[in-house]
Amino acid sequence: MTFQVSSTHAPCQRLSRSQIESRLRSCTCLPSLGSIESALKQLLGADERYTSQIAEIIRRDPSLTARLLRLVNAVHYGLSKRVKSIEEAVFYLGMRQIRQLAMVTPIIEDFKIVASHTRVEWRGFWRHCIGTALMTREVIDLVQSQHSEIDYVAGLIHDVGKIAMASAFPEHFAEIYIHRTEAEKELSELEREVLGVDHAELGAIYLESQTLPAEFVEIVRFHHQPDQAPAHGLVAAAVQVADLLVQEAKIGYSGRLPLAQPELWCKTAGWKILFAHQTPEESAISRASLKNNLEQIPATLERLI
Repeated sequence: MTFQVSSTHAPCQRLSRSQIESRLRSCTCLPSLGSIESALKQLLGADERYTSQIAEIIRRDPSLTARLLRLVNAVHYGLSKRVKSIEEAVFYLGMRQIRQLAMVTPIIEDFKIVASHTRVEWRGFWRHCIGTALMTREVIDLVQSQHSEIDYVAGLIHDVGKIAMASAFPEHFAEIYIHRTEAEKELSELEREVLGVDHAELGAIYLESQTLPAEFVEIVRFHHQPDQAPAHGLVAAAVQVADLLVQEAKIGYSGRLPLAQPELWCKTAGWKILFAHQTPEESAISRASLKNNLEQIPATLERLI
């Protein structure tokens, strides 16, 4: 699968940082994630959780409801009869799955608005992003317990710069992907050459302009260079590893060329940050665990996208 972008092959002018920031300010704004998602997070964080209350909040969001019922009725849950009520779905899925659905649904709907006027087939991109979010959580779980959703959301939005590029810089976006069929340059290098910044930096600038929390700005900026992240290198490292795992498994499409070597994800700065302390035996167990979890993701994505 590739990004389907139609454009005449006319060279684009490389832009300065100030020109890029100015153009982004006029770009379609990233909408708020909404009061429904915030209310659900509050319920899930409370000491007492009532299925009926959670179901009522979910019921207000048709997109979240549809994804919830598709997921719980997936073949791999092995239920003898089809689940039709939200209360039942909440019971079967559990809090962690509900929380992840609550995070992924509004963000995808918001990103669709941002990208709505671009002539790009985005389904493969969403699959890559959600797969990366799921695997980021699995990577982090091997290192430490997580009580927030920062890792999952960071994995989900790591490539937001590509959406911003397609929306605010459509000519540059098309030029980059025309060149991808002709050159073997690494994607980030080509982005800097054609536009002036790569998608990681563009995503960070965009999120900053939308006043998203600083940790997300940092992780998006350094998800290819987690060893340079000043405060959130652990999560940035998990995103880097998860991103490459999902690419190697050919889950969705991120716009990058096929990886040149197998298991590139365990040869990265991110892997060293996370697992350098492990013995060879422990490292082998971690790799096997991640590969096993990776195999489960396509079935889940079929019900989400």
